[in-house]
Amino acid sequence: MRILAPLFAAILVLGCHKAEPERRFSQAALDQALADPARKDQRDAADERRKPGALIALAGVKPGDKVLDLIPGSGYWSRIFSQIIGPQGKVYAVWPQAYARFATGNVRDLQALSADPHYANIAVEVQPSAVLSAPEPLDVVWTSQNYHDYPDEYMGKDADPDVLNRAVFKLLKPGGTYMIIDHAAKAGRGMADTEKLHRIDPATVREQVEAAGFRFAGETKVLANPADPLDIPVFDKAMRGRTSQFAYKFVKPD
Repeated sequence: MRILAPLFAAILVLGCHKAEPERRFSQAALDQALADPARKDQRDAADERRKPGALIALAGVKPGDKVLDLIPGSGYWSRIFSQIIGPQGKVYAVWPQAYARFATGNVRDLQALSADPHYANIAVEVQPSAVLSAPEPLDVVWTSQNYHDYPDEYMGKDADPDVLNRAVFKLLKPGGTYMIIDHAAKAGRGMADTEKLHRIDPATVREQVEAAGFRFAGETKVLANPADPLDIPVFDKAMRGRTSQFAYKFVKPD
């Protein structure tokens, strides 16, 4: 009995701490989110250009996930994530303070959206520019067309890509996904074009993120545009909505 008692106690302890059921990517959940009637205007205006199906499938966002949407703009991605992850998940829509100064309308609109019961799993936050935080471990950190902002002067001297990448690594669960979509600069340009052209060299992004401990886990070229010369500002009338973009998936090793 002296031998069996500790074993029995250990079994009881294990029984009290059941492992979280494995959650898997669901194409059906993604399709349903994209077809959500509440985002019809968004779907008609932007889906063909932004390719959400292919990008979210690459990231593997799944029901129950905790997702941080960094610099969410009008909430395009946050709305889709909200419907994929469902009531067991959470979307943290986060602006750095330096960026939020120029996006007060977007911040207010997304705060109002989060009050809608249809999007009750969205939480909106404005955080110090050099600090990225979340109240719980995350499954996905997603940033679309904004990674290139972090080297720029207006973000503050402490808000650089290395600081961002280390913060994301800390926030993600082992096996978690870091998804970066951005406007491509010419090869070899590094971060030289981030402020004037709003572009960044994809190779530089990969080098910086891998230096923080991430593993490169794939890409999709659905946003590539061979006709883009890569040296025109993204807000130029000839280029707006037509830039060549890269979409990289990184994973925090288990």
